[in-house]
Amino acid sequence: MNSSAGRITSVEKFGKHSYLTAMEYIPSFAFFANRLFAIGSQLSPEQGSSGIEVLETDTFKLHCFQTLTGIKFVVLADPRQAGIDSLLRKIYEIYSDFALKNPFYSLEMPIRCELFDQNMKLALEVAEKAGTYGPGS
Repeated sequence: MNSSAGRITSVEKFGKHSYLTAMEYIPSFAFFANRLFAIGSQLSPEQGSSGIEVLETDTFKLHCFQTLTGIKFVVLADPRQAGIDSLLRKIYEIYSDFALKNPFYSLEMPIRCELFDQNMKLALEVAEKAGTYGPGS
């Protein structure tokens, strides 16, 4: 997990939207996710497992793609959503192209690049068009 992002999410608080900044949201999620993946790799029957790739519940699936350098990309999705593996690989490609190859980008800093934002939006739209499958879709 890279701590790159400006405003990460909005949460509902007492009927009002408030925004968590990257500095408020990412440390908690990164701690949770890193512990979850560490436990998963220790409990895995496979020798040398890198941890959890998919955690499935009735209401969502948590998908993780870990790069060879240890960066984790995490997507929370509807359990019936198709194409998440492709989306994770596309996100990694976009990150590599528009963050890592950017001479002005520093690791662990928010990504402030319009081309990155545009390509992420496009990748998410493509994933959304892939749709869901199975009962209830």
